[in-house]
Amino acid sequence: MAKTRREFTPEFKREAVALLESSGRPQMQIAAELGIQPSMLRQWRTGLMGGSPPPRVAGPPGAASASSVASPSDQAAEIARLRRELDRTRMERDVLKKAIGIFAEMPK
Repeated sequence: MAKTRREFTPEFKREAVALLESSGRPQMQIAAELGIQPSMLRQWRTGLMGGSPPPRVAGPPGAASASSVASPSDQAAEIARLRRELDRTRMERDVLKKAIGIFAEMPK
């Protein structure tokens, strides 16, 4: 069975690169949150930025300055990540509920 190739809109690519640039988090983490390969994110950044990776800002990962405001693309990516996390958490909860039911039925 052949896999279908996923297509991403230019807007999604720009938002993914913007998230990578503004968040200060590792490329691997951003790619995992977006459900893409890190190499794909790297290619998008290279294509949009003209080939040179931006300089990294020193400081703890995920720390944002008080004056920075999240851009709409950052907010959209964060919402997508949180929705995926919520879906996964709900699935884990459902599995645990089923396990409790099974163990409750077992004789002691």
